[in-house]
Amino acid sequence: MIIIAGSISIDPERVNLMLEAIVPLMQATHAEEGCIDYVLSADPAEAGKIRIFEKWASDEALGAHMTAPHMGDFQKALKTVGVTGMSVQRFDNAEESKLF
Repeated sequence: MIIIAGSISIDPERVNLMLEAIVPLMQATHAEEGCIDYVLSADPAEAGKIRIFEKWASDEALGAHMTAPHMGDFQKALKTVGVTGMSVQRFDNAEESKLF
């Protein structure tokens, strides 16, 4: 399993605009083969911070996602929200165990 985690910092005044772009991205991504989990959300404690969390079954699934049309639409939306920073990490061969 591949895990992607990170954040995007944007203009706090444009968070609602970003959330409008995130909803169709999440809906389309959830339908992709190999997508286990995919969430982008506004951080309630840090204005202008969008948190990223993804789980993918394989490199092939992640690669297909990165070239999907809805990713292109999202990349265009990023150009309109005043991105001031981005930090995204990839974790390979993640093992999962239940905490609760």
